[in-house]
Amino acid sequence: MTSPGSAHDPVLDQDGVRLTVEDTVATVTLANPAKRNAQSPALWRALAHAGRSLPGTVRVVVLRAEGKSFSAGLDRQAFTPEGFPGEPSFPELARLSDDALDGVIAEYQEAFTWWRRSDLVTVAAVQGHAIGAGFQLALACDLRVVAQDVQFAMRETGLGLVPDLTGTHPLVSLVGYARALEICATGRFVHAEEAERIGLANLVVPGAELDSAVRDLTAALLVAPRDAVIETKALLRGATDRSYEEQRAAERAAQARRLRDLADLGD
Repeated sequence: MTSPGSAHDPVLDQDGVRLTVEDTVATVTLANPAKRNAQSPALWRALAHAGRSLPGTVRVVVLRAEGKSFSAGLDRQAFTPEGFPGEPSFPELARLSDDALDGVIAEYQEAFTWWRRSDLVTVAAVQGHAIGAGFQLALACDLRVVAQDVQFAMRETGLGLVPDLTGTHPLVSLVGYARALEICATGRFVHAEEAERIGLANLVVPGAELDSAVRDLTAALLVAPRDAVIETKALLRGATDRSYEEQRAAERAAQARRLRDLADLGD
């Protein structure tokens, strides 16, 4: 894939993450294809930094990856006794106090949380393998456009771990508890046709058309006024946590804000 923002100097380019911005669209690229964009704490910090570096004008963020795989998951070096240089190894993490360990994992999760901001619409362009942490990163985005060769899998349970990078909530929201449990407990691959059928993918396209499909979707997302999209995203995100009556009230309040804003624009 080629990045829509590749003609511009990167805002950020470090530890396998590149951020470019073109007007209202930002592109975050996983840029270590030689390792199939395997993830590490350094990459997670770079992703969190990318989120903090977005100009206020950005409305849509595209997450993409170089090479044949979106992300093959956690770098296998994490499973060695020494782990990553300068980072706590798994045995060292296990010896931390409960509070300290919670803090380390919370820091890792920051790379996966900002994609849900109500002032952004985030789109993952996914090809090839999206495994474990790669699957969870795709799930962090609002929308997913996938190539026909996509292979989603949640392998953490088979390694004696759990998916802890914010992926469980969106997975259950998208496919339901029973299917989410089956996907996580078996670690099996979910391919493109099933991903679209069960709601993991908004759109499936041939790999050669992935860039153009994402550009078309991005253009469509930018048509509506920004504040209306922000209010709508917030309404939809909160819908599952509200009762029917609470959602009705939230709709009324949001519409009142929109009507007043539109009236002010007309003065």
